[in-house]
Amino acid sequence: MTKIGYLRVSTVEQKPDRQIDGLKEHCDELRVERISATARMRPVFDALLAELRPHDTLVVWDLDRAFRSTIDALVHSEMLRDRGIEFQIVTLGVDTSTADGRLIYTVLAAFAEHERNRLSERTKEGLRAARRRGVRLGRPPVLTNSQIDSALAELKSNRSTIKELAAEYNIHPWTLSRAIRRNSQ
Repeated sequence: MTKIGYLRVSTVEQKPDRQIDGLKEHCDELRVERISATARMRPVFDALLAELRPHDTLVVWDLDRAFRSTIDALVHSEMLRDRGIEFQIVTLGVDTSTADGRLIYTVLAAFAEHERNRLSERTKEGLRAARRRGVRLGRPPVLTNSQIDSALAELKSNRSTIKELAAEYNIHPWTLSRAIRRNSQ
């Protein structure tokens, strides 16, 4: 009867410290994965699921740390229960070994998916609003308009090649070509 904690952070820059601190008193072992929840393959999660035995408990800090959607959460919960494996969500005090815990889990899984969808919608709305206001999104341009115009004049006069000009500006030739194309439109 081992309690194994699964922790996930979406990027290498993110730290799992909060989850580690929250899970270490509840678990015998911790497994950390650094990958987006939407990734098709989650090697640490998949290996952990394969390793769990009857009477073991899978423990997560938050619902969204383990599952991609309500359906994913419900399917995995049912699969774990069929194998005799318990499931706990520490921050919510949910234990799927009870009927009430399974009900709460189902409702919370739906709310978690809804919140992820709303966050995505709000982000997209914010980006659209910024574009309407003329805000340029993404990385700032590497070259100024005058540098691009100067490079274009050099190319038209056959005094320099794209490769030579790119080296002069310390950029890749493809970057210079794209900048010229974008400025010419």
